Amino acid sequence: MTPMTQNAHTGCSDVAVVLQTTLAQSLLAAADSVFAQDFTGRIHLLIGIDIHQGDPAILDRIRNQCPARIMLTILAPGYSTSVRHGGLFPNAYGGSLRAVLSLLANSNRLAYLDDNDWYHPSHLRTLSAAMAGKQWAFSNRWLVDPHTLWPICRDEWDSVGPGAGINAARFGGFVQPSTLMLDRQACLMVLPLWSQSPFADGSGEDRLIFAALHKQFTYAGSGEYSTFCTLNPRSINDAHHRDEFIRRGLNWVQDRRLVAALQAHLAAASHCLDQGDMQTAARHCEDALRIHPHHQGAAALRACCE
Repeated sequence: MTPMTQNAHTGCSDVAVVLQTTLAQSLLAAADSVFAQDFTGRIHLLIGIDIHQGDPAILDRIRNQCPARIMLTILAPGYSTSVRHGGLFPNAYGGSLRAVLSLLANSNRLAYLDDNDWYHPSHLRTLSAAMAGKQWAFSNRWLVDPHTLWPICRDEWDSVGPGAGINAARFGGFVQPSTLMLDRQACLMVLPLWSQSPFADGSGEDRLIFAALHKQFTYAGSGEYSTFCTLNPRSINDAHHRDEFIRRGLNWVQDRRLVAALQAHLAAASHCLDQGDMQTAARHCEDALRIHPHHQGAAALRACCE
Protein backbone atom coordinates (compact mmCIF):
# COMPACT_ATOMS: atom_id res chain seq x y z
CA MET A 1 0.00 0.00 0.00
CA THR A 2 1.24 3.51 -0.82
CA PRO A 3 2.09 5.50 2.32
CA MET A 4 -0.57 8.10 3.18
CA THR A 5 0.97 11.47 4.03
CA GLN A 6 -0.60 14.69 5.25
CA ASN A 7 0.91 18.10 6.06
CA ALA A 8 3.76 17.45 3.62
CA HIS A 9 6.71 19.83 3.96
CA THR A 10 8.80 21.37 1.23
CA GLY A 11 12.28 20.02 1.81
CA CYS A 12 13.48 17.69 4.54
CA SER A 13 12.33 17.56 8.15
CA ASP A 14 14.72 18.30 10.99
CA VAL A 15 13.89 15.09 12.80
CA ALA A 16 11.73 12.03 12.12
CA VAL A 17 9.97 9.81 14.66
CA VAL A 18 9.55 6.16 13.65
CA LEU A 19 6.65 4.41 15.36
CA GLN A 20 5.53 0.85 14.57
CA THR A 21 2.25 -0.45 15.95
CA THR A 22 -0.48 -3.08 15.86
CA LEU A 23 -3.01 -0.29 16.61
CA ALA A 24 -2.93 -0.70 20.38
CA GLN A 25 -5.01 1.91 22.23
CA SER A 26 -1.79 3.26 23.73
CA LEU A 27 -0.83 4.49 20.24
CA LEU A 28 -2.95 7.60 20.87
CA ALA A 29 -0.86 8.70 23.86
CA ALA A 30 2.36 7.95 21.98
CA ALA A 31 1.30 10.08 19.00
CA ASP A 32 -0.02 12.85 21.26
CA SER A 33 3.39 13.07 22.94
CA VAL A 34 4.98 13.72 19.53
CA PHE A 35 2.37 16.38 18.75
CA ALA A 36 3.16 18.07 22.11
CA GLN A 37 6.90 18.44 21.51
CA ASP A 38 8.42 21.88 22.15
CA PHE A 39 10.99 21.24 19.40
CA THR A 40 10.87 24.22 17.02
CA GLY A 41 12.09 22.38 13.92
CA ARG A 42 10.06 20.34 11.46
CA ILE A 43 8.99 16.87 12.55
CA HIS A 44 8.06 13.89 10.37
CA LEU A 45 6.05 11.24 12.24
CA LEU A 46 5.92 7.87 10.51
CA ILE A 47 3.48 5.23 11.77
CA GLY A 48 3.70 1.72 10.39
CA ILE A 49 1.07 -0.99 11.00
CA ASP A 50 2.40 -4.54 11.09
CA ILE A 51 -0.97 -6.25 11.68
CA HIS A 52 -4.31 -4.77 12.70
CA GLN A 53 -5.05 -5.97 16.24
CA GLY A 54 -6.78 -2.80 17.43
CA ASP A 55 -9.34 -0.30 16.21
CA PRO A 56 -8.44 1.31 12.85
CA ALA A 57 -10.44 4.38 13.94
CA ILE A 58 -7.41 5.24 16.10
CA LEU A 59 -5.69 6.36 12.90
CA ASP A 60 -8.53 8.74 12.07
CA ARG A 61 -8.20 10.35 15.49
CA ILE A 62 -4.46 10.74 15.01
CA ARG A 63 -4.92 12.31 11.57
CA ASN A 64 -7.49 14.74 12.95
CA GLN A 65 -5.31 15.74 15.91
CA CYS A 66 -2.02 16.06 14.02
CA PRO A 67 -0.79 19.69 14.09
CA ALA A 68 -0.13 21.33 10.74
CA ARG A 69 3.56 21.74 11.66
CA ILE A 70 4.05 17.95 11.77
CA MET A 71 4.15 15.81 8.65
CA LEU A 72 2.36 12.51 9.21
CA THR A 73 2.94 9.38 7.13
CA ILE A 74 0.99 6.16 7.73
CA LEU A 75 2.17 2.93 6.12
CA ALA A 76 -0.07 -0.14 6.19
CA PRO A 77 1.29 -2.80 3.79
CA GLY A 78 -1.73 -5.05 4.35
CA TYR A 79 0.47 -7.95 5.46
CA SER A 80 3.09 -8.66 8.08
CA THR A 81 6.77 -9.09 7.26
CA SER A 82 7.39 -10.86 10.60
CA VAL A 83 7.97 -14.63 10.69
CA ARG A 84 5.58 -14.77 13.64
CA HIS A 85 2.74 -13.70 11.33
CA GLY A 86 3.80 -15.49 8.16
CA GLY A 87 6.45 -13.05 6.92
CA LEU A 88 10.13 -13.51 6.16
CA PHE A 89 11.99 -11.50 8.83
CA PRO A 90 12.94 -12.86 12.30
CA ASN A 91 11.89 -9.80 14.31
CA ALA A 92 8.62 -10.87 15.94
CA TYR A 93 7.49 -7.31 16.64
CA GLY A 94 7.17 -5.80 13.17
CA GLY A 95 9.51 -7.75 10.91
CA SER A 96 11.17 -5.26 8.54
CA LEU A 97 8.74 -2.43 9.32
CA ARG A 98 11.00 -0.30 11.52
CA ALA A 99 13.87 -0.61 9.02
CA VAL A 100 11.56 0.36 6.13
CA LEU A 101 10.16 3.36 8.00
CA SER A 102 13.71 4.46 8.85
CA LEU A 103 14.52 4.56 5.14
CA LEU A 104 11.25 6.30 4.23
CA ALA A 105 11.77 9.08 6.77
CA ASN A 106 12.30 12.52 5.21
CA SER A 107 15.07 13.35 7.68
CA ASN A 108 18.57 12.19 8.47
CA ARG A 109 17.90 12.39 12.20
CA LEU A 110 15.77 9.46 13.33
CA ALA A 111 14.13 9.05 16.72
CA TYR A 112 12.13 5.96 17.68
CA LEU A 113 9.05 5.41 19.80
CA ASP A 114 7.29 2.20 20.82
CA ASP A 115 3.52 2.44 20.75
CA ASN A 116 3.19 1.86 24.51
CA ASP A 117 5.71 4.58 25.41
CA TRP A 118 5.58 8.38 25.29
CA TYR A 119 7.86 11.42 25.28
CA HIS A 120 8.18 14.36 27.64
CA PRO A 121 7.57 17.58 25.63
CA SER A 122 11.29 18.39 25.77
CA HIS A 123 12.46 15.04 24.38
CA LEU A 124 13.22 15.84 20.74
CA ARG A 125 14.69 19.25 21.60
CA THR A 126 17.12 17.95 24.22
CA LEU A 127 18.02 14.82 22.29
CA SER A 128 18.69 16.84 19.13
CA ALA A 129 20.99 19.10 21.13
CA ALA A 130 22.89 16.05 22.39
CA MET A 131 23.37 14.93 18.77
CA ALA A 132 25.56 17.93 17.93
CA GLY A 133 28.79 16.54 16.47
CA LYS A 134 27.74 12.94 17.26
CA GLN A 135 26.34 10.05 15.24
CA TRP A 136 23.79 8.90 17.80
CA ALA A 137 22.41 9.97 21.16
CA PHE A 138 20.14 8.69 23.89
CA SER A 139 17.98 10.00 26.70
CA ASN A 140 17.30 8.49 30.07
CA ARG A 141 13.88 7.08 30.87
CA TRP A 142 11.16 6.63 33.44
CA LEU A 143 9.81 3.11 33.92
CA VAL A 144 6.01 2.89 33.75
CA ASP A 145 3.66 0.38 35.40
CA PRO A 146 1.64 -1.44 32.70
CA HIS A 147 -1.48 -1.78 34.84
CA THR A 148 -1.95 1.79 36.10
CA LEU A 149 0.32 3.64 33.61
CA TRP A 150 1.89 5.41 36.59
CA PRO A 151 5.57 6.30 36.19
CA ILE A 152 7.31 4.12 38.78
CA CYS A 153 10.77 5.67 39.05
CA ARG A 154 13.76 6.69 37.00
CA ASP A 155 15.59 3.81 35.34
CA GLU A 156 19.05 3.99 36.90
CA TRP A 157 20.15 0.43 36.19
CA ASP A 158 18.92 -0.94 32.83
CA SER A 159 18.74 1.44 29.83
CA VAL A 160 21.52 3.74 31.01
CA GLY A 161 23.91 3.82 28.06
CA PRO A 162 27.21 2.28 26.97
CA GLY A 163 29.41 0.65 29.59
CA ALA A 164 26.89 1.16 32.39
CA GLY A 165 24.16 -0.62 34.31
CA ILE A 166 23.25 -4.27 34.68
CA ASN A 167 23.92 -4.95 30.98
CA ALA A 168 27.49 -3.63 30.94
CA ALA A 169 29.31 -6.95 31.37
CA ARG A 170 27.19 -9.04 28.98
CA PHE A 171 26.11 -6.53 26.34
CA GLY A 172 28.31 -3.47 26.89
CA GLY A 173 25.32 -1.57 28.27
CA PHE A 174 21.91 -0.91 26.75
CA VAL A 175 19.76 1.82 25.22
CA GLN A 176 16.03 1.19 24.75
CA PRO A 177 14.70 2.20 21.30
CA SER A 178 12.30 4.88 22.57
CA THR A 179 15.28 6.75 24.04
CA LEU A 180 17.35 6.63 20.84
CA MET A 181 18.18 9.11 18.08
CA LEU A 182 20.63 8.41 15.29
CA ASP A 183 22.13 10.01 12.20
CA ARG A 184 20.75 7.89 9.35
CA GLN A 185 23.46 8.86 6.87
CA ALA A 186 26.22 7.85 9.27
CA CYS A 187 24.47 4.73 10.59
CA LEU A 188 22.82 3.56 7.37
CA MET A 189 24.30 0.05 7.43
CA VAL A 190 22.90 -0.53 10.92
CA LEU A 191 19.25 -0.07 9.94
CA PRO A 192 18.61 -3.61 8.59
CA LEU A 193 19.33 -4.94 12.09
CA TRP A 194 15.88 -3.67 13.15
CA SER A 195 14.42 -6.59 11.16
CA GLN A 196 16.60 -9.26 12.77
CA SER A 197 16.64 -11.17 16.08
CA PRO A 198 19.41 -12.89 18.05
CA PHE A 199 16.90 -14.92 20.10
CA ALA A 200 14.52 -17.76 19.28
CA ASP A 201 11.46 -15.79 20.39
CA GLY A 202 12.06 -13.06 17.80
CA SER A 203 13.11 -10.41 20.32
CA GLY A 204 16.42 -8.64 20.86
CA GLU A 205 16.71 -6.48 17.75
CA ASP A 206 17.36 -3.57 20.12
CA ARG A 207 20.41 -5.45 21.45
CA LEU A 208 21.76 -5.82 17.91
CA ILE A 209 21.24 -2.13 17.15
CA PHE A 210 22.87 -1.04 20.41
CA ALA A 211 25.87 -3.35 19.91
CA ALA A 212 26.50 -1.92 16.45
CA LEU A 213 26.03 1.70 17.50
CA HIS A 214 28.16 1.78 20.61
CA LYS A 215 31.05 -0.14 19.05
CA GLN A 216 31.28 1.81 15.80
CA PHE A 217 29.87 5.32 16.19
CA THR A 218 30.26 8.44 18.32
CA TYR A 219 27.50 9.16 20.84
CA ALA A 220 26.29 11.37 23.67
CA GLY A 221 23.61 11.22 26.32
CA SER A 222 21.13 14.06 26.77
CA GLY A 223 21.17 13.58 30.54
CA GLU A 224 17.41 14.11 30.58
CA TYR A 225 14.77 11.63 31.76
CA SER A 226 12.54 12.51 28.83
CA THR A 227 11.05 9.14 27.85
CA PHE A 228 8.34 7.14 29.62
CA CYS A 229 8.66 3.42 28.86
CA THR A 230 5.94 0.96 29.83
CA LEU A 231 7.23 -2.35 31.17
CA ASN A 232 5.35 -5.42 30.00
CA PRO A 233 3.61 -7.55 32.66
CA ARG A 234 6.38 -10.15 32.53
CA SER A 235 9.40 -7.86 32.73
CA ILE A 236 8.00 -5.83 35.61
CA ASN A 237 8.56 -8.93 37.76
CA ASP A 238 12.07 -9.65 36.51
CA ALA A 239 14.44 -9.98 39.46
CA HIS A 240 16.58 -6.96 38.55
CA HIS A 241 13.56 -4.67 38.33
CA ARG A 242 11.86 -6.13 41.41
CA ASP A 243 14.99 -5.74 43.54
CA GLU A 244 15.48 -2.13 42.48
CA PHE A 245 11.85 -1.26 43.20
CA ILE A 246 12.08 -2.83 46.65
CA ARG A 247 15.36 -1.01 47.33
CA ARG A 248 13.55 2.26 46.62
CA GLY A 249 10.59 1.37 48.83
CA LEU A 250 8.22 1.03 45.86
CA ASN A 251 6.47 -2.03 47.21
CA TRP A 252 3.19 -1.14 45.47
CA VAL A 253 4.58 -2.41 42.17
CA GLN A 254 4.36 -6.01 43.39
CA ASP A 255 1.76 -5.55 46.14
CA ARG A 256 -1.33 -4.39 44.29
CA ARG A 257 -3.25 -3.92 47.56
CA LEU A 258 -1.16 -0.79 48.01
CA VAL A 259 -2.47 0.52 44.69
CA ALA A 260 -6.01 0.31 46.05
CA ALA A 261 -4.89 1.98 49.27
CA LEU A 262 -3.26 4.84 47.33
CA GLN A 263 -6.38 5.32 45.23
CA ALA A 264 -8.49 5.42 48.40
CA HIS A 265 -6.24 8.15 49.83
CA LEU A 266 -6.59 10.16 46.62
CA ALA A 267 -10.36 9.86 46.66
CA ALA A 268 -10.47 10.92 50.31
CA ALA A 269 -8.12 13.85 49.63
CA SER A 270 -10.32 15.07 46.76
CA HIS A 271 -13.43 14.83 48.95
CA CYS A 272 -11.76 16.74 51.78
CA LEU A 273 -10.63 19.45 49.36
CA ASP A 274 -14.19 19.83 48.13
CA GLN A 275 -15.29 20.24 51.75
CA GLY A 276 -12.57 22.80 52.46
CA ASP A 277 -10.74 20.53 54.93
CA MET A 278 -7.21 21.27 53.73
CA GLN A 279 -5.45 19.68 56.70
CA THR A 280 -7.10 16.27 56.32
CA ALA A 281 -6.71 16.40 52.54
CA ALA A 282 -3.00 17.09 52.94
CA ARG A 283 -2.65 14.15 55.32
CA HIS A 284 -4.25 11.80 52.78
CA CYS A 285 -1.95 13.11 50.06
CA GLU A 286 1.09 12.52 52.23
CA ASP A 287 -0.08 8.97 52.96
CA ALA A 288 -0.46 8.40 49.21
CA LEU A 289 3.01 9.80 48.53
CA ARG A 290 4.50 7.50 51.16
CA ILE A 291 3.20 4.60 49.08
CA HIS A 292 4.36 6.10 45.78
CA PRO A 293 6.64 9.17 46.02
CA HIS A 294 6.45 9.83 42.26
CA HIS A 295 2.67 9.80 41.89
CA GLN A 296 1.88 12.97 39.93
CA GLY A 297 -1.78 13.13 40.94
CA ALA A 298 -0.96 12.89 44.63
CA ALA A 299 1.71 15.57 44.30
CA ALA A 300 -0.70 17.87 42.45
CA LEU A 301 -3.40 17.40 45.09
CA ARG A 302 -0.87 18.04 47.86
CA ALA A 303 0.06 21.34 46.20
CA CYS A 304 -3.62 22.34 46.21
CA CYS A 305 -3.67 21.94 49.99
CA GLU A 306 -1.04 24.61 50.59
